[in-house]
Amino acid sequence: MKLLLVEDERGLYEPLSHILKKNGYSVDVAVDGNIGAEMAGTAIYDLIILDRMLPHRNGISILQELRRNQVNTPVLFLTAKDTTQDRIDGLDAGADDYLTKPFSSDELLARLRALSRRKEKPIAAQVITAGGLVFDPLRGEVRRGRNVFQLTAKESLLLELLLTNVGQVLTKQRIFEKIWGYYSEAEVANVDLYICYLRKKLGNRCIRTIRGVGYSFIDSENRCKHVS
Repeated sequence: MKLLLVEDERGLYEPLSHILKKNGYSVDVAVDGNIGAEMAGTAIYDLIILDRMLPHRNGISILQELRRNQVNTPVLFLTAKDTTQDRIDGLDAGADDYLTKPFSSDELLARLRALSRRKEKPIAAQVITAGGLVFDPLRGEVRRGRNVFQLTAKESLLLELLLTNVGQVLTKQRIFEKIWGYYSEAEVANVDLYICYLRKKLGNRCIRTIRGVGYSFIDSENRCKHVS
C-alpha cells in the first residue's frame, strides 16, 4: 500500500517513515506544503498522512484543494491542534480521521488499517481510458483492443501518472520523485528503464520522448477520462 507522509518535523517523519515501512507501507515523504500538495494531487496514493501546520502552505488548504479536484484519497490529519473546533475544521475540510500529537505508533497503525478498510469501492473500481488504452489501476491491468497486459507495481504507477497528465511533459526528475520518492536510493535512470518496459508491452505510439527533458503521454483523439 502506497502512503504519502506530509510532515516537516524531521524528528517525527524519519522514525515514523521507518515504522510505516516496517509495517508493509511504501512511504513517500514531503516536507513542506507546496511539495505535499503537488504529490498528493497525483492521486497515486492509497493513504495520506497530512500535518496541519506546514511551511509555505497549511494542511487545511491542501486538503480543500484535493477534495475540489475530486482526489478522494483517505486523509489522516496529524497535528498538535487538539481543540474541538480544530477537529471540526479538519473534518469539514475533508479529513477522514484526526490524530493529535503526541500519539502512539500502535494507534496510528490501527487508524490507518481502519481507513484502508473504509476506502470507497467506486473510487478503487475506476479505470482510466486514453490513447486506445483501458487501464485498471487496482488490478494493474491494461487493455488495448483484444490484448490484455499485466503490469508490475512500478509500471502501474508510472502509467497512471502518465495517463492522469495526458499531453503534459513530465520531467524525468518529477516522474522519479512521484514513483520512487524523494528519499529513494534508486537512480533516476530507472525512469528510462520503466518507460522501456511499458513501451515493450503497449507499443511506442502513445509515450513520446521529449529529448533532454522527459516524457509525455499523447492522446491525439480524446482526452483522458475516468470511467466507474
